[in-house]
Amino acid sequence: MNKIYQRPDWDEYFLMLAKLAATRSTCLAFPVGAVITKNRQVLATGYNGSPSGSAHCISQGFCYPGLSSCDASKTLPSRAVHAEANAIAKAARHGISTDGASIYVTLEPCIYCLKLVIAAGIREIFYETSFNSGEKAALRDTFISEGIVELKQIQLSENTAKKAALFLLHPTSVLKDSIS
Repeated sequence: MNKIYQRPDWDEYFLMLAKLAATRSTCLAFPVGAVITKNRQVLATGYNGSPSGSAHCISQGFCYPGLSSCDASKTLPSRAVHAEANAIAKAARHGISTDGASIYVTLEPCIYCLKLVIAAGIREIFYETSFNSGEKAALRDTFISEGIVELKQIQLSENTAKKAALFLLHPTSVLKDSIS
């Protein structure tokens, strides 16, 4: 069988969903997506952006007047609710327990989100891009060594990414010969 037609494994599948969620981000600095899963089922998704009802940074073209994005300031806080927090909030809003769940994120959770994820009972974190360093990485590693959370960096295989691109760019419910 041609490798281009192999199914993605579960980690790739859920990471692709997180990447799709990131396309909804309204953050100018870091578009991030998150998917909470349990027993291979999606419980909730989230992406980062301004709180619901607040002006979106991408709509305004800035986060704060005079700043192109929140990361351009060392003193002003980000206006965004992080993707992990939005996914957890969405699950809570709909009465969905996240205890014992996993989360897939496009960016390693910041320390605040890592603590929130742990408090929500999520025990596995799969992420695409590293974020924490220095003292923050040391705290993250303490949580890992205490056995309260597991983190694993994952990537999409080239074959999975190519197949996904074909599916995104062309109709999917057609004969294979039609999308060659």
